[in-house]
Amino acid sequence: MTLTPIQLEVLWNRLLSVANEQQTTLIRTAFSTIVRESLDLACGIFDTRGLMIAQSLTGTPGHINPMATGAIHLLNAYPPSTLVPGDVLVTNDPWLTAGQVNDFTVLTPVFRNENGRQKIVAYFSNCCHSPDVGGRILSAEAREVFEEGLQVPITKLFNAGEPNEELFKIIRGNVRTPDATVGDLYAQASSNAVGAKSLLQMMDEFGLDTIDPLADEIISRSESAMRAGIKAIPNGRYENETWSDGFEEPLCIKVAVTVEDEDMQIDFDGSSPQSSRGINVVLNYTKGYASFAIKAAISPEVPHNEGAFRPVHITAPEGCILNCKRPAAVASRHLVGHFLPTAIFGAISQAIPDRVMAGSADPIWMSIWRAKWPQANLDQTRSQRSHSDQTQKQSNLTLFSLGGTGARPTKDGLSATGFPSGVGGVPTEVAETQAPIIQSHRELRSDSGGPGKFRGGLGQSISVAQLGTEPWSVSGMVDRTRFAADGLQGGQAGALGAFELDGEPAEPKTVLWLEPDSVIKMNLPGGGGYGNPFERDPDQVLNDVVNQYVSIEQAESDYGVVIRFTGSEDDLVRLPSSYCIDLEATSATRRLQ
Repeated sequence: MTLTPIQLEVLWNRLLSVANEQQTTLIRTAFSTIVRESLDLACGIFDTRGLMIAQSLTGTPGHINPMATGAIHLLNAYPPSTLVPGDVLVTNDPWLTAGQVNDFTVLTPVFRNENGRQKIVAYFSNCCHSPDVGGRILSAEAREVFEEGLQVPITKLFNAGEPNEELFKIIRGNVRTPDATVGDLYAQASSNAVGAKSLLQMMDEFGLDTIDPLADEIISRSESAMRAGIKAIPNGRYENETWSDGFEEPLCIKVAVTVEDEDMQIDFDGSSPQSSRGINVVLNYTKGYASFAIKAAISPEVPHNEGAFRPVHITAPEGCILNCKRPAAVASRHLVGHFLPTAIFGAISQAIPDRVMAGSADPIWMSIWRAKWPQANLDQTRSQRSHSDQTQKQSNLTLFSLGGTGARPTKDGLSATGFPSGVGGVPTEVAETQAPIIQSHRELRSDSGGPGKFRGGLGQSISVAQLGTEPWSVSGMVDRTRFAADGLQGGQAGALGAFELDGEPAEPKTVLWLEPDSVIKMNLPGGGGYGNPFERDPDQVLNDVVNQYVSIEQAESDYGVVIRFTGSEDDLVRLPSSYCIDLEATSATRRLQ
């Protein structure tokens, strides 16, 4: 089958629309806020060999890339010859897919009738963070994976269209939120089925008996484009290291990126050994974020598929923090894994400084809220809910709150934006309807973005209390309280984060059992700056001050721009006309630097 450029473009865009329909179905049918609001998921289409051809519009690298390599493991356990229409496979094995037991990968074969015989023509797969898998409340406290929840080996979720009731009974009996957990698994299977239906319609419309030739063309072109991007980087070895707060002690992530013509080797030798706590990273997850970083830096326009992975070779010594051995605890692997793009960008910035961004807040600040609330008043507003109702319902909610991204070579960083994961923060209105909590304030943190010619993105400041008189618990998935996001090319580091309980520093990565009236506050870290701050346009600094992104004091100390506030203390809105730049003082201050 030979495809013309026009045919290829038409079929490729149609394939993307199929993947996006798969994703839309998943989002709209999911039970959990993790999928519906934060989009902590991945969806993809695979050829008959189990090679990923295309992914949907969104999805985290920690789900997409491990899912892409994990599909082979599922097909090795259940060879195509053993599958029948209606079969759906599932696993949450951390070492085979996305690195933690909370992530379920669901894979569905697509059968097509060919002369009265059912033949597999493709596979659809998705990976999602489950609202609960039992075990400990999600944290980094566990010392082995068996403490972290139910592990489901590769097995059938549906057998010839019938649900595996024994498996569903086991899952329901081991989780705190059975309806949401099982509901999400049904949503995952349904989204694959919708994708399969659309793909078959596409094949009928274009007269395709197989999509493998289309897959070959897409994958080979992606590989060629990726190799061309690597070839444009000067050959050499580029090294860097960055640090994480760790659990009991800081962790070092050391990386060496070696460019040799059209291939790239990324080696994490020298990184800290694996931890005794749940912040370990499996190699599959390490590969996911490392390959994403390279693609984002050198070929962001290349389709994300099997071809984009092939020129990038990733290794980490067995037993290190980035290639942990069973049965290491891995529930909070993202707190270390999200540092990989920043570490890699710092290395290759020596060769391509104009293609990479400064350090980001990196780990998503993920907190688990577990409480009880009045069952009879679920439909009432928070002001109407009665604390006297004795009928109680357990609540277990995962929230994502976001820091700032690093500045770019030509643009400021993004505020309150998830990078490198890309997940979305849960809106206050949604959080307060899903659990008995109140976010008393939620605002951008002034001065949290790293100073630079281009400023780092700002983090947020968030305070949370609960409704009711029951004890409650919080698990703060927190990092960058000791090691700030680095700047690049003369840019300064972003602000550190902080995690507080009733105004005092709280222990991150652990489950805190709280009194009913306790208040949790999170100050999320900012992204690093890019370039010399004294080269930032004074008018941009003025604009930052007007918008309260930067204080008048920081404008002078870090940017050398002296700004006068000319308004009155009674001003409720700080308009641009209330500020002016003292040009003479600014010139003198900048000359001193």
